[in-house]
Amino acid sequence: MTDLHTGGCHCGQLRYTVEAPLTDVAHCHCSICRRTTGGIVTTWATVPLASFRWTAGTPAEYASSADCIRYFCANCGSQLAFFTQLAPDTLDLTVATLDRPETAPPNRHIWVKSRLPWLHLDPQLPEEDEEQL
Repeated sequence: MTDLHTGGCHCGQLRYTVEAPLTDVAHCHCSICRRTTGGIVTTWATVPLASFRWTAGTPAEYASSADCIRYFCANCGSQLAFFTQLAPDTLDLTVATLDRPETAPPNRHIWVKSRLPWLHLDPQLPEEDEEQL
């Protein structure tokens, strides 16, 4: 049986659903995520692209690199999703935008070579210098 998860932006103009288990959840420490989200770390849940759909609104898009598109709310600025051509069958969702983020505990750290040296978060989790796709 699959899980049904819902989420959305701060102002409510964008809503989404995903019908899949949230099994690949990672704290990302890359500098691009820091700059695009304004946070010191971004926690992502990777889901099958086919399991995801927008249920309200149309997100704005930002190409943060040649292969990557970030989806965000043009009204409130919340970053909700990330797509990369390097993994074209999946989509990453910001765990913080889930209605129930507590259902998506992280299971690894990625891009730790960019981690801020003073940040100590979930030290028991495995770490990857970059991300192993």
